[in-house]
Amino acid sequence: MITKKELPPGDFGIWVIIYVEFVTFAALFVGYAFARRADVALFNESQLLLDQRFGFINTLVLITSSWFVVKAVQAIKKNDSKLSSAWLFRAMGVGSIFIVIKVMELSEKFEQGINLSTNTFFMFYLMLTIFHFLHVVLGLIILFNIYKKTKIGGYSDVDHRGMETGASYWHLVDLLWIVLFPLVYIMR
Repeated sequence: MITKKELPPGDFGIWVIIYVEFVTFAALFVGYAFARRADVALFNESQLLLDQRFGFINTLVLITSSWFVVKAVQAIKKNDSKLSSAWLFRAMGVGSIFIVIKVMELSEKFEQGINLSTNTFFMFYLMLTIFHFLHVVLGLIILFNIYKKTKIGGYSDVDHRGMETGASYWHLVDLLWIVLFPLVYIMR
């Protein structure tokens, strides 16, 4: 029999969403791998047009932001709403850096005339990174709502399931990027 302590954090519904997202991204990653295998030279050549620094910085940004979310959950488990909201504020601030960098990167690509029809690599690159970008935006909206609730004392050491639900989603966003970054930016 599963006890409450053995269940994953957050609501059951978020885990359904997380599994669906994993399956969706896995299908895109597999599609990318097969397309790459069919034209390795094109993928390697196109990859050279990406700035790995953007991807690397965004990796550090999301890992740092996820760490801040962990600290927020730990703080609320100690019934410290003030500290928890401070960590969430930092998480949103750092997470917003991802948005700025990704907008700069995508703007640069669009200015170069790169779009979904440029070639197969850029079709996948744009689909994957823009789809992930939208997940980051949603994640930041979720964190903001958790932050607002934390500021008014809406979570406590005994009632923080909503915070754990949002944290689980944010960690999904981070994990997806940790797979996406080397796949698209680095692997040759």
